[in-house]
Amino acid sequence: MGETTAIRARRVITPEGEGPASVLIRDGLIVSLADYRAAPSGTVTVADGEVLLPGLVDSHVHVNEPGRTEWEGFATATAAAAAGGVTTIVDMPLNSIPPTVTVAALAEKQTAAAGQLAVDVAFWGGAIPGNVADLRPLHDAGVAGFKCFLLPSGVTEFPPLGPAGLAAAMTAIASFGGLLIAHAEDPAVIAAAPPAQGRGYAGFLASRPPEAEVRAIAALLAETRRTGCRTHIVHVSAAAALPLLRAAKASGLPVSAETCPHYLTLRAEDIPDGGTQFKCCPPIRDEANREQLWAGLLDGTIDCVVSDHSPCTVAAKRLAAGDGHRGDFGAAWGGIASVQLGLPVLWTEATRRGIGLYQLAGWLAAAPARLAGLAGRGSIAPGQRADFCVFAPDESFVPDASMLRQRHPVTPYLGRRLRGVVRQTWLAGAPVGPGQRRGQLVSAGVAGG
Repeated sequence: MGETTAIRARRVITPEGEGPASVLIRDGLIVSLADYRAAPSGTVTVADGEVLLPGLVDSHVHVNEPGRTEWEGFATATAAAAAGGVTTIVDMPLNSIPPTVTVAALAEKQTAAAGQLAVDVAFWGGAIPGNVADLRPLHDAGVAGFKCFLLPSGVTEFPPLGPAGLAAAMTAIASFGGLLIAHAEDPAVIAAAPPAQGRGYAGFLASRPPEAEVRAIAALLAETRRTGCRTHIVHVSAAAALPLLRAAKASGLPVSAETCPHYLTLRAEDIPDGGTQFKCCPPIRDEANREQLWAGLLDGTIDCVVSDHSPCTVAAKRLAAGDGHRGDFGAAWGGIASVQLGLPVLWTEATRRGIGLYQLAGWLAAAPARLAGLAGRGSIAPGQRADFCVFAPDESFVPDASMLRQRHPVTPYLGRRLRGVVRQTWLAGAPVGPGQRRGQLVSAGVAGG
């Protein structure tokens, strides 16, 4: 058994609330919470004006390695996560080649990640046409659940499920108590909308109407009701879908939902022509929609907030000098890269609304950990992993390209003043130093990793 160490702060966010405490640590786990004054020698003291948060859990990150490592890789994605107070990420199954739709493909991901990780990494599997027989073996291999699309994903290796394929996948996943997570936009609604093209954001917004989300979520809820499959809706952007989710939860359906910092903080009205760094699918909508998303988060209709870190090259975003389609919303890759900035982005907006760090810790750490079945993560309590984020909530900064640890310096938050600075990230009882690669591969459902 290892030596007991400690970190203490006058403001510690625990499941019971906020207060002073010494957090005692042994073998990478929290042993107990003691009085602030009762700390062993060698205790690390968090400075006044800083808060000890649980290490954040980001259950929606596209790493893209292997196959599209020029977009993002494990080394850069996890370094960015560590710089943002995130101690565990869950990697999405698409945008890598091969996608994580078989046990063999999962093994390729794990091999690619080995020795590169600044923080811990778990994996989602994928549900695509023809791989129903692979779902149970992937579940047994430790994936957190299964991502599917109901319309083209943007990459040919990860095709969408039609109605019959969705029914078969959800039936299979329900049979072993697994989780389906779904990109919910209806292909028929999108096909009937005007196509995205040109530099105007209004045109892109019109190409992904709210009704696409509403109709897709309705279809998913119908299958949830039929199969009993646990279902999670990723990156909810359309407030018009919230009544469906609210009613489904009230009726006892096993359904949950997430949204992202960009939907809660950015507004369609502010996105400039040619600003493809703001492009994501589903899209950032207007201020009235944003207000309703906050209401849905506060009343529990939306369970968690995750980054949907979906990076790409400058060229794929159509931002490169000399590109004939520069700033074209129809041609640019859709995705917001923000795993490093999610906490200060959300905190900047939350403080304007009188929302405290206790609530943010629930949305950014505890709830994503529960969603992904990552036992022992996401809160500061005895028996939990000693993963922490040391946060200075009253300081501010303006992000620039030089401070970003992701592979390409493309994000809509450059030049925006943000409140809250991540001072330090602790993983398994020790700070993550520059260039350190102490992260481990994690299997869902296994306490501590």
